[in-house]
Amino acid sequence: MATTAIHPLVAPGQRRPMSLEDWLILADQGGPLTEWVDGEAIVFEMPSERHQELIGFLFVLLSWYTRKEHLGKVLFAPMPMRILSGSRWREPDILFVAAAHAARRTGSSIDGPADLVVEFVSDDSVRRDAQEKFFEYAAAGVAEYWLIDGRPGHHEARFFLLGPDRSYAAADLDPHGRYHSPNLPGFWLDLAWLWQEPLPDPDELKPAILAAAGADPASASSNG
Repeated sequence: MATTAIHPLVAPGQRRPMSLEDWLILADQGGPLTEWVDGEAIVFEMPSERHQELIGFLFVLLSWYTRKEHLGKVLFAPMPMRILSGSRWREPDILFVAAAHAARRTGSSIDGPADLVVEFVSDDSVRRDAQEKFFEYAAAGVAEYWLIDGRPGHHEARFFLLGPDRSYAAADLDPHGRYHSPNLPGFWLDLAWLWQEPLPDPDELKPAILAAAGADPASASSNG
């Protein structure tokens, strides 16, 4: 691994040729969020307060549910995910690795596709999330992709499931505007929660999630 000093990337949109070894060192040092694509390090805009709130809200719900049901592990950026034979190292906002694929978790990165990836759209990521990553994640074998746009004036969430041909098909909501994840059996998300201001308290939602999943609502408090 390289030992020379690495000049930081600071400007949003900045791209710099860089070896993977140097990028991994840079990513480990902290600083702005970057990804490594085809030999270049790319720096992104710092997330807005609302962006961070949405990530935190959904992370709490997903990590609680996956722990309770022993489904696997939920992580959030920065956590590099190696895909497409190592030509891409992406940093999903949230990712879920199923228990069956726990070997992909190295402790500092994900070596291969996560089972579920969530990206929250920001002003500089519209094309990247909806096009570049959409096709990359499908080709890499990410089984489920959530694309959530909580920016003012947008408020849109789309969900995609991977087919046998390694392409995504849009998943439908139920009649109540809820999404049910096939990779998190029993878990559902009411899209209206995402657009509330302030966001709802995740602890207050747990009994409803469990009740609709056929579980005992009282177990929500005893399981975290």
